[in-house]
Amino acid sequence: MSLLSLRDVTRVYGLGGAQVNALDGIALDVELGAFVSLMGPSGSGKSTALNVLGCLDVPTDGSYRFRGIEVTTLDRRARARLRRAWIGFVFQGFNLLDRSSALENVELPLVYRGIAPAERRRRAREALDLVGLADRGGHLPNQLSGGQQQRVAIARALVTEPSLLLADEPTGNLDTARSHDVMQLLSRLHRERGQTIVMVTHEPEMAAYTDRIVHFRDGRVERDERVPPREVPCPA
Repeated sequence: MSLLSLRDVTRVYGLGGAQVNALDGIALDVELGAFVSLMGPSGSGKSTALNVLGCLDVPTDGSYRFRGIEVTTLDRRARARLRRAWIGFVFQGFNLLDRSSALENVELPLVYRGIAPAERRRRAREALDLVGLADRGGHLPNQLSGGQQQRVAIARALVTEPSLLLADEPTGNLDTARSHDVMQLLSRLHRERGQTIVMVTHEPEMAAYTDRIVHFRDGRVERDERVPPREVPCPA
């Protein structure tokens, strides 16, 4: 079952001689429960594709269906509601509030939804426990390692129980050991919870954790390949 589908999607920026075809008629389907990485050189269109999937940008032409909804027909407010209801985001920069605790950072999406304080605190604690940080809820971001901060960001993305988790270079600011820790966590969420994840990365070693790699070049899908299963160590 397809969670999302792009058909003949283009995204054009600028006019005349300054026109850039960031996406040039791409087609892409992502099944429910898939773990997909988007790869390609700078300017290949992978990040633009992720922004379209996350309803942060809209195609110039073509069709984008998410959970059966034609996204291109929605206005800005409707896209924002869809995004808040069904999509979680993890970015290269952790984007945590410096003066808020880990628990308060994870609660934030639930504050925007108007969830009662006791309920959002309970759900935030569960999300931190899910990423192995149940004992770090009271810590500020500067009291956490880079890997721990990214785990908090993942917990924040998961606290709303999204259908789709989008990760934009989630290991880009981490050293090798912490990068593998984060990828093992994402792999576990995918394997044990059936979480659908689409991730942009430029690192083949990180893409190897996914089960499918879509290669972009010049705004087009150049190659779409399945990745052989790998053994993922269980967390200690």
